[in-house]
This record gives sequence, structure tokens and C-alpha cells, in this order.
Amino acid sequence: MAVNMNIKELLAIGNSDLLIHQVQGELTTKNVKILSYLHCVKELCKKFSKIEFKHIPRIYNEFADALPTLSSMIQHPDKNYVDHIEIEVGDQHAYCFHVDEEPDGKLWYYDIKRFLETKEYPDNATNGQKLVLRRLENHFFLNMEVLYRRTPDLGLLRCVDAAEVTKFL
Repeated sequence: MAVNMNIKELLAIGNSDLLIHQVQGELTTKNVKILSYLHCVKELCKKFSKIEFKHIPRIYNEFADALPTLSSMIQHPDKNYVDHIEIEVGDQHAYCFHVDEEPDGKLWYYDIKRFLETKEYPDNATNGQKLVLRRLENHFFLNMEVLYRRTPDLGLLRCVDAAEVTKFL
């Protein structure tokens, strides 16, 4: 967006000290998932006359924490209104995990989503399964009806079912 707005000087603020040091060339990575993103950021950096990266710990970044809450509160007065979505085909890699459909016909993330919504365990859940759900709770985020998985290197990933995957592909 900054490139499209013809901005020449940019201050990029992030909450990942590791990624900021990697972009600045102070640290290197061998993680294949991150390498393509680092390359993309470095190419974008060439489009600015001055670019600076600053680390702000997540605990001090209330604005970033407030955005998901604010977005869930906003409702457009015209219920049929849909914002335009621009889809750009890029040359960057996309990463996904494949999960087969559940034999019981429920979505693969059904139990996780239900636990986040109600804090109730599935019927007949063992103590081990309950423990797994409590641990998974820290790695998933529910915004309205959409479930996201938090990852340390890729941020939030939207959880999708088999039909959505087919549609995307």
C-alpha cells in the first residue's frame, strides 16, 4: 500500500524482534517458510529512499490488539453491502496443512471451535482430549464465526474446510 501511495520514507513497526533483525540483515534464517517472505520484504525495501524497522513488544502494542475487536463491532448499515476484494496472483509461496475430512462428518476444527465458543468439552471426551483442547485454546482465535490459528512465524492462518480449499484452489 505504501508503494502504491508513492511514499518514499517509511517506518515499519513490528512485534517480532527476530523478524525485524532478519529483515535488517543482522540475523539469518534457514527456515524455508520465512525465506521467501524475507526476500519479498527486501525487494520492497528497494522502493523506498529511507525505510526503518522498529520493534515494539506486543504487550505495548494496544492498537494492534484492538483492531480485531473493533472490526468485529463494525456493521455496515446495508446488510447486502460487500467490500470489493482485490485478489493478486503473486509469485510467493503459500503454505497450508492438509487435514482429511472427519469420518463423523463434522469439520476438522469443530471441537476446537465449539470449545472456544462454549468452554464445554465434547461428550465422552477423555482427560487427555480435554487437556489437548485446553492447550489448543492458546493457539486458536475465534472472530465471530471465523476460526484462525496463531503461528509464531506466519501470524494468523484462517481455518478452512475441504469445500473452501477446493474453492481456493
